[in-house]
Amino acid sequence: MNARLRRLESDYKSLKLEFSRHPFIDVEPIAGDPPEKYLVTFKVKGYKMDEKSGKPTLANRHQVEVYLHANYPREKPKCQMKTPIFHPNFRYQVCIGDFWGAGERLVDIIIQIGDMIQYKNYNPKSPLNIEASRWAKENVHRFPADNVDLWQPEPEVNVGDSQKDNFDILLTPSKRKINSEKSDVDIKLF
Repeated sequence: MNARLRRLESDYKSLKLEFSRHPFIDVEPIAGDPPEKYLVTFKVKGYKMDEKSGKPTLANRHQVEVYLHANYPREKPKCQMKTPIFHPNFRYQVCIGDFWGAGERLVDIIIQIGDMIQYKNYNPKSPLNIEASRWAKENVHRFPADNVDLWQPEPEVNVGDSQKDNFDILLTPSKRKINSEKSDVDIKLF
């Protein structure tokens, strides 16, 4: 198996682990074995342009297609919006260049896109959508559009007995000399 296929397989396993029960992000593989194309649905607030009023309005559902092309991971994935969005760093493509590196995990890219949709992370100085960039600069008081933490909590792992160990902690001043105004404390477990 070549390096690209190993990376695709690793990404697929990571995506399943991270997003299988995620309350705000659905990731659906749509092409390849291992998958090289995904449809990602974000259930967070972001802005879209209301065609009738001509003003940005909140939307609660956004979809992005992520394509891991032949040059991935040397080059960033192609991320294309499938639903309307009004954002400085989104047009038809999603500008992920500010945080992409070949060692970046696909999970992290998806979380970053979700934060961008919420306007928790955006760059009006490098716009794909100049109109949205102008609007964002004039409407910073509206951001973030949503404040959903997309990082999943680490699962709680219990090793051994399900009973919690009880112990006392005794804090005593350190006998070490330090070059700081703060004093060290030795911790002893009993």
